[in-house]
Amino acid sequence: MSDHENSIPAPVATAVLEHVVRSIVDDPDAVRVEGAHGRNRVRLEVRVGPGDLGRVIGRRGRTAQSIRTLVRAAAARDGVEVDVDFAD
Repeated sequence: MSDHENSIPAPVATAVLEHVVRSIVDDPDAVRVEGAHGRNRVRLEVRVGPGDLGRVIGRRGRTAQSIRTLVRAAAARDGVEVDVDFAD
């Protein structure tokens, strides 16, 4: 395991999140995922390029909710619980 992987609080969940979001947006190179430890949880914040936030959130937030569900399932492999936030 590299130093980079050690610094990521939930490597499997982060990889899944990044892959899914990159496949949805118009500018995959602008996608950034940052992780931070909270109280018994890991907070993953996703930043996307201009104009892509609406695409990631989807109608009535359904896409965002689906992404959160998928990432929470992936986080089980990391042995942590995650919260996913989307930022502009």
